[in-house]
Amino acid sequence: MVDNDYPFLRHEFLAAMEQHRCVGEHAGWIPRHLTCYDDGDNLLGAMPLYEKHNSWGEFVFDHAWADAYHRAGMEYYPKLVNAIPFTPATGQRVLAPADRIVEISEKLIAGLRQFMHQHHFSGAHSLFVREADFSALQQHEPLMRIDCQFHWHNRGYRSFDEFLLTLKSKKRKNIRQERRKVAESGVQIKRLDGHTATDHDWAEFTSMYRAIYDRKYGSPAFNVGFFKQVASELPDHVLLVLVYAQDVCIAGALMYADEHTLYGRHWGCRGYLDSLHFEVCYYQGIEYCIERGLQRFDPGAQGEHKIARGFIPTQTRSLHWIAGQPFREAIADFVEREQSGVRGYIRAVEKHSPYQTNTVC
Repeated sequence: MVDNDYPFLRHEFLAAMEQHRCVGEHAGWIPRHLTCYDDGDNLLGAMPLYEKHNSWGEFVFDHAWADAYHRAGMEYYPKLVNAIPFTPATGQRVLAPADRIVEISEKLIAGLRQFMHQHHFSGAHSLFVREADFSALQQHEPLMRIDCQFHWHNRGYRSFDEFLLTLKSKKRKNIRQERRKVAESGVQIKRLDGHTATDHDWAEFTSMYRAIYDRKYGSPAFNVGFFKQVASELPDHVLLVLVYAQDVCIAGALMYADEHTLYGRHWGCRGYLDSLHFEVCYYQGIEYCIERGLQRFDPGAQGEHKIARGFIPTQTRSLHWIAGQPFREAIADFVEREQSGVRGYIRAVEKHSPYQTNTVC
């Protein structure tokens, strides 16, 4: 139907989440995927869609909206979410040929609205929408929210040192010191993909990943079966960075890649080593992008500490269709004021750019 390199919207990724119970009623993400066919039953387009009875794992926070509904004696849940569960990574939200995306988006949104009203959902929400899909979907009168993440952009660097030369002296010195601390600690860092990572590697990483949630009293979304299946079926999209100290695995980070972007997703560790998190989650990813010619590194949500390490503020967008009054008007006013605040924040953060003033970023 359409060439889709975005790893999180690949059938292999979405199916693995369902097969390994990462999504479902128990996880708060109930699959309700939307498809569009022609008269000959040929698939024209699709939209990943989930029924939600909470806002866990979305990273576009609407708890204030839910609270307002509750105080008014109305139900905010269930709602519909067009997004990748537990994945705040900008990308495709509509599967369709590029030359027909506007036409097919119109059909999908018509079906979405019909489904929303038939089953009394309070609204539908498309999160972390890429530019092409945003242009097609915004024609159907949604409300727009924006937020800020911090992404690294490849300016044709030939090496990590060449990237460092574009930074201000203090920032460059700090990064070199952080990398030196890790190098002098004696640890070994291995980069693996779906071809080279073993079952033992995935078991080690999953153990560390789960431990992060145990320490924070949370619940991990993914499991070893999911990680192994995605690595097996999308081996070239996977980057697993593992750190060893005297043959003991002490830390790891899992990232995914497409032909343009590296996406940082999960981190786990056993104990603390100065600057190791920055090395594994940021500097290894930047080196990987430079080596592979990837244009962008999206390391995940939040984190102003990323600015000092070469990541710059990047606006993200989501679209929201609210079912009806009285709250659509109030929410419209909310998002307008929120946009002003976020844009002001981005302008303020841009003043602290780590790059030299003569560097184009």
